[in-house]
Amino acid sequence: MKSAKASAPTPPPKLLQLCNPEALQREMQQIQHAISSRAFELFESRNREHGHDWEDWFQAESELLRPVSIAISDTPDRFSIRANVLGLTEHELKVSVEAKRIAILGGKDLGKKETTAAAGAKETPPADVYPDRILRLIALSSEVDPAGAVVELQSGVLRFELPKVKKAEAKVAAVAGA
Repeated sequence: MKSAKASAPTPPPKLLQLCNPEALQREMQQIQHAISSRAFELFESRNREHGHDWEDWFQAESELLRPVSIAISDTPDRFSIRANVLGLTEHELKVSVEAKRIAILGGKDLGKKETTAAAGAKETPPADVYPDRILRLIALSSEVDPAGAVVELQSGVLRFELPKVKKAEAKVAAVAGA
């Protein structure tokens, strides 16, 4: 006898728009600054005892960022990458694709508009208020074509399909840029 339990239909994937890598880098620097500040606090709490810099950095990251598991499939013509971003919506994620790197930034506050103070200055909440943030940089072993990238979010999985640049095209681009 088959189970009468009906499974909920899987929602269709949502296409994500790629962000400008330079703009995303500025946002990532804010989070990296928060991690650096927390690592320094840990260093000071140990009476400035040297030799624990990596330990302090990783502790700060674990306090401020949620881990993101990644699966990469590499074929001769493309990379297929899956990132677990369960709990985040397409409005809470920002991604960029560069020739040899992917950046993923996410958090509950990314979908909210910045509030304005009475004086008109923008207030951005500190990164450490949102422990549900993600920041992940993925280095690629081969060049990809960012224009051909497809990035989708479905059921908590961020999926990248990245066509590789053919070696002859990469050499021509390198010579043209030199």
